[in-house]
Amino acid sequence: MGEIASNKLLNTDALELFRLRFLSRNGLVQNLFGRLKEVEPEARKEMGQLLNGLKTSAEEAFATAKTRLESAKENSGTLGGIDLTLPGLPGALGSRHVLSLVQEQMLAVFRQIGFAVADGPEIEDDWHNFTALNFPPNHPARDMQDTFFVSRSGTEGDVVLRTHTSPVQIRVMQERQPPIRSLMPGRVYRNEAISARAHCLFHQIEGLYIDKGVSFVDLKETLYYFVRTFFGPGTEMRFRPSFFPFTEPSAEIDISCQICHGSGCNICKHTGWVEIGGSGMVHPNVLRNAGIDPDTYTGFAFGMGVERTAMLKYQIRDLRLFTENDVRFLRQFAAV
Repeated sequence: MGEIASNKLLNTDALELFRLRFLSRNGLVQNLFGRLKEVEPEARKEMGQLLNGLKTSAEEAFATAKTRLESAKENSGTLGGIDLTLPGLPGALGSRHVLSLVQEQMLAVFRQIGFAVADGPEIEDDWHNFTALNFPPNHPARDMQDTFFVSRSGTEGDVVLRTHTSPVQIRVMQERQPPIRSLMPGRVYRNEAISARAHCLFHQIEGLYIDKGVSFVDLKETLYYFVRTFFGPGTEMRFRPSFFPFTEPSAEIDISCQICHGSGCNICKHTGWVEIGGSGMVHPNVLRNAGIDPDTYTGFAFGMGVERTAMLKYQIRDLRLFTENDVRFLRQFAAV
């Protein structure tokens, strides 16, 4: 007689029915032992051995199933000693990076005065990144020590990691007719030594306004509005004459240092002023290269660094913190 299987006793009710049917005082096994006297004397020994084997198999099946069910009951809701019925540990929620927050805040200020947002590729050809923006062939920015080149095949065929978001200005002017009032945010790359004030990759927001009769006064008032809305009405601002191939006249934009408030620190180089960007009237050659008549339209352009702006707004003294991903630093801006 084969062993009785216990794997069909799936719950305590089935186990109890099994015990009552086979192993109880009135069960089938006990009844068979009671009828052993009806067997011929010469066959009783063999029949008794068979009945003992049946009883043993039934008892073993009962004991195995009982142990399995008791073990399952003890371990219900657990996995490797972990109680799965307990509530899980709450996961820490992430937050937007401070640079993303500051960039959106900057864009929001300009959106209030009618600027829209445009985007473009980070890998650019030489024409959009340099030539169309009035960079001469021998300009230092075209050298390896200033620009990351993806490939070099002669000046016009070079492919670079864009050094500014100005190529997006060219693309916008090629695709649209004035009036144009657009913002170009994005990541840019320059072959610079990494320090508390500089990095080889950073973020810019550039602005472009093209229409009839646009003047330098419009540029100044636009930037005054941004600075005093973003940093506060008490923020001082100044323009310093400068030179950029794509604007004429050109000016650097400085604001009063928001970290030391004029007393001097490493960010303002102890001058009390911090440069936040460059600006100027769009050069006629740039308009012409983009297919816009400079005799009919004029415009201004400006560009600001998001990292530099974030450092001033939140009193951050080291630009490298933005890319080191130290959770202790990033967590400070979770509620911003």
